[in-house]
Amino acid sequence: MKEQLLNDPVFGMAAGQFDRVADFLNLDQSVRERCKWPKRILTFSLPVHMDDGRTEVFFGYRVQHHLSRGPVKGGLRFHPKVNVGEVAALAMWMNWKCSLMGLPYGGGKGGITCDPSKLSMTEQERLTRRFAQEITPFIGPEIDVMAPDVGTNAQHMAWILDTYSTHAGRFVPEIITGKPVELQGSEGRTEATGHGVAFLVTRALDKLGLPVQGATAIVQGYGNVGSYAVETMEAFGMKVRGVSDVSGAIWNVNGINSDKLRAHVAKTGGVAGFKEAEPIDPDEVLLRECDVLVPAALERVITEKNAPNLRCRILAEAANGPTTQPADAVIEERGDIFLIPDVLCNAGGVTVSYFEWVQNLQRFSWTKTEVLTKLETKLNEAFENLLAFCDRNQCGTRLGALATGVDAVARVKKTRGLFP
Repeated sequence: MKEQLLNDPVFGMAAGQFDRVADFLNLDQSVRERCKWPKRILTFSLPVHMDDGRTEVFFGYRVQHHLSRGPVKGGLRFHPKVNVGEVAALAMWMNWKCSLMGLPYGGGKGGITCDPSKLSMTEQERLTRRFAQEITPFIGPEIDVMAPDVGTNAQHMAWILDTYSTHAGRFVPEIITGKPVELQGSEGRTEATGHGVAFLVTRALDKLGLPVQGATAIVQGYGNVGSYAVETMEAFGMKVRGVSDVSGAIWNVNGINSDKLRAHVAKTGGVAGFKEAEPIDPDEVLLRECDVLVPAALERVITEKNAPNLRCRILAEAANGPTTQPADAVIEERGDIFLIPDVLCNAGGVTVSYFEWVQNLQRFSWTKTEVLTKLETKLNEAFENLLAFCDRNQCGTRLGALATGVDAVARVKKTRGLFP
């Protein structure tokens, strides 16, 4: 299994980052090995009755990286390219993210290899409920708490909640986060990740001495995270000039109206064809001049090929693992780009998921204002702690963020010891 994981490019990237951090921290060999590898790797075959009468078998995965600091936390994605290596990498990154943010969680991630755009909602419901049924023995409010990710949303979480609660014989809202508010979901959860990205961008602009009002941005990816990042940055007074998604890319030098863009995407399914902006090449949009570049799609989009040509002052990694290790080296050598690494930049989602879990355990609800205010407080604290760590250790923000997260997990493992 080690060899299989290391041969996957996404897990290989995550493992390479960990090895660099472990060397930096001079971790003891036994602790190093225990921190690196997942605790559990679960694989499921998921037979589903399709609308046309066929039975199709899908494959699902759940990786629980560590439970040393608490239950694992992480999303469930539906995507045609999902594989166990990618899921394991995402679980590892989530582990360091939760640790960096001071959340009492380990890292988890799940995925089902499918194309949700080609499945009806009834087929998606059958698939989701089958996955929930298969994984029920391995999850729980103190074991593994899932959330939405790429290709899933609050409705999928509602189906998982209902399936688990039916098996338990009682309503268990704390088993899942990112669920509808009427099922004791949290106000502010839907926009949390994008809001957090935009908030951290304003903190980075302040550190660079650049005004937030009128700052320019480009966002790659217009899913849940990208769309709310666009809206929140606009609300903060920034101009989002470029946006791209799977349908294409658009550009307006005077800024794109976020409300009109959301309405267009709801009607057409993509940003392409938006009348108040001109179409441009999706690869080119990453290379246009801006104050802030936000990759908010999938992994490994900033590479050694395009990294030398980036023309941004701030790279805000809203996606998980958008920058390859060779590209990281290019950015570090350039020294003119302020990097907000993914484990911090997109931590708004898991932080508000934590708030939702706490509210469910207490059977007490907070307002959206309370939730987003608490989120900004947590993000600002982590941001300032990261910059102080980097200043003390004379390192970049990528290494600093991962080192902070890994070190906290390593200390817990060392303190708890190895049983038996």
